[in-house]
Amino acid sequence: MPTALVTGVAGFIGSNLAEALLSRGYDVRGIDNFVTGREQNLEALRDAAQFSFKEEDIRDAEAMADATEDADYVFHQAAVPSVPRSVDDPVTTTDANCTGTATVIDAARNADVDTVVVASSSSVYGTTEQLPKVESMTEQPESPYALSKHYTEKLALQASELYDIDTAALRYFNIFGPRQDPNGDYAAVIPKFISLMLDGDRPVIYGDGEQSRDFTFIDNAVQANILAAESDVSGEAFNVGCGGRVTVNQLVDTLNDLLDMNIDPIYDDPRPGDIRHSHADISKAEDLLGYDPNVDFETGLEQTIPYYRQ
Repeated sequence: MPTALVTGVAGFIGSNLAEALLSRGYDVRGIDNFVTGREQNLEALRDAAQFSFKEEDIRDAEAMADATEDADYVFHQAAVPSVPRSVDDPVTTTDANCTGTATVIDAARNADVDTVVVASSSSVYGTTEQLPKVESMTEQPESPYALSKHYTEKLALQASELYDIDTAALRYFNIFGPRQDPNGDYAAVIPKFISLMLDGDRPVIYGDGEQSRDFTFIDNAVQANILAAESDVSGEAFNVGCGGRVTVNQLVDTLNDLLDMNIDPIYDDPRPGDIRHSHADISKAEDLLGYDPNVDFETGLEQTIPYYRQ
């Protein structure tokens, strides 16, 4: 069976992806430096005979050379996430995401890896008014994080031309689900809101709450990664979303319904770098990869909430 390297394997997306790859019979290697990854996310993986893990940094060229040796696929999920965090600390974000990606791709080409799939972000589109966002649009990254993901994409897609590596860049649209960290100033909105509301606390909405997102359940993102890796298509970027929009106010209303609560949010000033609306046109991924996001927003929330009740 094929061997896959998952960078950022102790993270939310990386750990779910690794688990799915193991279930498909892959031999899976994982690396993580635990800056944002969590040891508990590896609990479901460590007992698998086909899984191995090393605590390493993707910017370490020697470590990446060892990790990619004889690998067939690389799923590059490691990154310093969060738009607000990148505004506060652009140097760390840029170093980890840009230098890290360059190191991963260089190791992959030296190891003759067949395919590299990199995680990008819908934030590369910026605040352009056109909806839904389609891959042919000109990217307008408006934060250090978005810029780092733009660079990540370009490195990967260029590699398909320069080094004869099959590559794909997946533009994630607000992925959510079990194992996503609800804590800290830079936590994503869904795990943070669920955790707060389960404790009876009021979530904080930055802005009027009418900003919208194409919230996408983790199973859909995992599906997109595997399809991109196993496809013959190379050198392309794909939107990974559900093709719909939910406002943050609607998110709170839906959580209140699912949790049988009636908690009003607190409204605060908008945050620098946050985009107003995000909505994916997923037709390219559907047509070229066979992508089918079959877990909708509310079903995804229903499957996510029990994780935060533990």
